[in-house]
Amino acid sequence: MPTAELATESATLDLGARLGAELRAGDLVLLDGPLGAGKTVLARGVAAGMGVTGQVTSPTFVIARVHHPAEGDGPALVHVDAYRLGGLDEIDDLDLDTDLTDAAVVVEWGEGVAEHLSEDYLVLRIHRREDDVREITFEPHGERWVRWLADHPGFV
Repeated sequence: MPTAELATESATLDLGARLGAELRAGDLVLLDGPLGAGKTVLARGVAAGMGVTGQVTSPTFVIARVHHPAEGDGPALVHVDAYRLGGLDEIDDLDLDTDLTDAAVVVEWGEGVAEHLSEDYLVLRIHRREDDVREITFEPHGERWVRWLADHPGFV
């Protein structure tokens, strides 16, 4: 699986922005990694690439935030933090599958609770090394993301 090494926060933001520019309504991206790995930084980059409004911060206590495009007709970004969710029932209560009709959904801590929202989703696994370099592995699930990675060989 393709892996990127990101030595700085700005490199993480840039990767997120490049990915965000590619997202469309219906896309589901799960961010996996321990506390402090850079999930929210990556989500901020995605938001910048999508051109959405509002400050992107960790939605830990509000669970989900919706950010609308600043201009144009691009999709909204639904940014979710599943860390405090107890399981599938609680994520179902958020109606994220409905949001997928007109938004891209990015879920921090989503593995194990959000995969069922779509057959096509991308997992970004973030590993923070001792030297503070982030290694981000792109793990595609479903035809959309397998094809997308094949069509963008130099992206990562």
